[in-house]
Amino acid sequence: MNNVKLLFLCTGNSCRSQMAEGWARRLLSGSIETYSAGTEPKGMDPLAIKVMLEAGVDISGQRSKHIDELQQHEFNIVITLCGDANDNCPIFASGARVMHFGFEDPPKLAAGAADEEEALVHYRRVRDEIRRFVSDLPEILKDINKGL
Repeated sequence: MNNVKLLFLCTGNSCRSQMAEGWARRLLSGSIETYSAGTEPKGMDPLAIKVMLEAGVDISGQRSKHIDELQQHEFNIVITLCGDANDNCPIFASGARVMHFGFEDPPKLAAGAADEEEALVHYRRVRDEIRRFVSDLPEILKDINKGL
């Protein structure tokens, strides 16, 4: 799995893809070069930053990027984390393998929350789901490569 360049793609590149990038940098450092981007970036979600920091991962230095900013990279794997990004995923010149692993959208889930603490429940749940997914990623990729 060395020299693998992986892109996590979401629509806004504000929450789920940022969490995935942060977890991958923490958990897969040295084995996978990780990036995130959006098809319509809208800036970092402060609640995503907050819940990741609670888990010991500081993503405050990351920034929301448009996929076009990463054209110079030749990704091996692109993982879409939301349905919209999956539906609108561009074709990559590098021939990157595109896979979809969807997660619920914390801002959408938290829209009706009475207060920040209630909203954070949704963010924490999705954060933890993404952590488990990223932890399992080397095994998932190994299994996928066996099938090629």
